[in-house]
Amino acid sequence: MLGHALGCHTSCSLIVLTSWGSGAELCLLQQALLSPVTVKLFDPNSKNVLSYNRVPEHLVRSITWQTLQAVNFCHKHNCIHRDVKPENILITKHSVIKLCDFGFARMLTGPADYYTDYVATRWYRSPELLVGDTQYGPPVDVWAIGCVFAELLSGVPLWPGKSDVDQLYLIRRTLGDLIPRHQQVFSTNQFFSGVTIPDPESMEPLEMKFPSISHPALALMKGCLRMDPAERQTCEQLLQHPYFDSLKEADLGKEHEKAARKPAKLTRKHVPGYLPQLSSSNVLPALDSKKYFCKTRKSNYHFPNI
Repeated sequence: MLGHALGCHTSCSLIVLTSWGSGAELCLLQQALLSPVTVKLFDPNSKNVLSYNRVPEHLVRSITWQTLQAVNFCHKHNCIHRDVKPENILITKHSVIKLCDFGFARMLTGPADYYTDYVATRWYRSPELLVGDTQYGPPVDVWAIGCVFAELLSGVPLWPGKSDVDQLYLIRRTLGDLIPRHQQVFSTNQFFSGVTIPDPESMEPLEMKFPSISHPALALMKGCLRMDPAERQTCEQLLQHPYFDSLKEADLGKEHEKAARKPAKLTRKHVPGYLPQLSSSNVLPALDSKKYFCKTRKSNYHFPNI
């Protein structure tokens, strides 16, 4: 029932449930989907949604940071989401992010295994998925996060291809040629029989598409959008990127503040009700001895009835 409630395909939801059981994270996802204060990011029909073209950079940083944490959690549990896009990122009125829609999610079973290539939404689909490669892994989610990050910064999709070939053309116009393996997969894919990717008349690298963003933001984007999946940074590595230094410092400050507020833990010898330890003895006072306690006479204390 939970799989249907979350809008997942039965097989995928069963795999995820088998792996994670009834953990808190899955419960949070269900709560996010059912909560009236949780809305889809960039949902044009919502009154609580952020303006599509005016997302402040501090919020872009927070959304990307939290999305990376969510996907990193999946990857650590050998699960790839395979459909990261703005519509599947939920945001509460307190700017808390929830990753949803695990309908395309898949458990990774081995490096040599094959998976379906027809997953993810075209604009956020990595080159290996577009050419039809059936051997892929977590880097497909990293690529999608890079596309979402770029869209948050500019307010428009990074590569709004009208077809898979057009999508590959737009990517090639920005990042250059496909790697040899992907070229071979494309040429042997029956779906692309007799089709070639047009040569771009001019190149438009990421530096030209985003002339005004900071160097750390551009470096983060490039870390996600590598043509070779093996060269893309992992979510774990991206979470350590300098672009997020301000968030990490803020989290560290909150931890220090929380630690300062927390009262010091009393040791046993200072807990009220215990006699202090005698400095000249290694034996605990008699009150702490079960043998002594059992042999004492019953006291004349009278406790009131409750």
